[in-house]
Amino acid sequence: MNLITKFSIGQYVYGNRSWLRIIDIRLKIIMVMIFLITPIWAGPIWRLSLVVCLLLITFLSLLPSRVWWRSLCVLSSLSLLIGFITILASSDIQSLDSYLRSPNELQVIVENNKEWNILQIPSQKIWFINFGPYNLSRKALELGIKTSTLIFTLVHSVNLMLLTTLQEDIVWGLNWFLYPLRKIGLPISKWLFQLLIALRFIPLVQEEFQNIIKSVSVRSINFRNLGLKKSFNILLILVERLFQNIFLRIDQGAESLLSKKKIIIKTNRFRTVYPSKSINVILNTLSICFIFIAIYLRKLYGAL
Repeated sequence: MNLITKFSIGQYVYGNRSWLRIIDIRLKIIMVMIFLITPIWAGPIWRLSLVVCLLLITFLSLLPSRVWWRSLCVLSSLSLLIGFITILASSDIQSLDSYLRSPNELQVIVENNKEWNILQIPSQKIWFINFGPYNLSRKALELGIKTSTLIFTLVHSVNLMLLTTLQEDIVWGLNWFLYPLRKIGLPISKWLFQLLIALRFIPLVQEEFQNIIKSVSVRSINFRNLGLKKSFNILLILVERLFQNIFLRIDQGAESLLSKKKIIIKTNRFRTVYPSKSINVILNTLSICFIFIAIYLRKLYGAL
């Protein structure tokens, strides 16, 4: 299986069908920052709303389903798994501050116990194993929702921008926002050039990971006969080999850059000029409206 074509994560996909390609890159960066920043100190309602909004944008983006459905399923499963583990790990754990409270609050805690716990499972014995008791508190459920939604919004919002935006356009847009810092004397061009190299390096990492998987499948290793300890050793060897190959690619790229006597970095020439059409103006106007509406709704409903 070709991971580079099956899982288009962080790679630009050529095409003209999606309306996300037409939106100005500066507006895209602002919208992505809304998905990245607004979940901070926000409640579960706002975080779930961002997830629903991202799903709607994905389904209505007119991108081919083969581009995003595999990565979306994997990311959704990973987010749900981490959220479920967070709920199990944080449930039925008392806070250290509970020992510092006044004893007069005990009656209030007992009265509100039914509202505090969402799910209560009594102690049960199946065969010779005892299960429970287990209490699912509201705080644990909110923590699980926050963790899973944060992972989903962070990865999927950035992935949508990378799928529909050239890497040079992203560098130009960041250069437009960071232009005032040039007056201070900060090397913005060098930083953005390093970012461009890092974005170009994503397919190489996926290629090395794919090569490692192919090498294991060709050798037909029987992990059942090896046992747990030897299987874990093989896994560590594969991870070590993966990082060695990645560092080798980095070394080769650095040597090719150092071989050049002088590198002239002009981020202004990275901008892709799209033909001005009425649909461009409409989409950019709607994007600006979306930004202001999102900021207003975050202020209105996004508090903890």
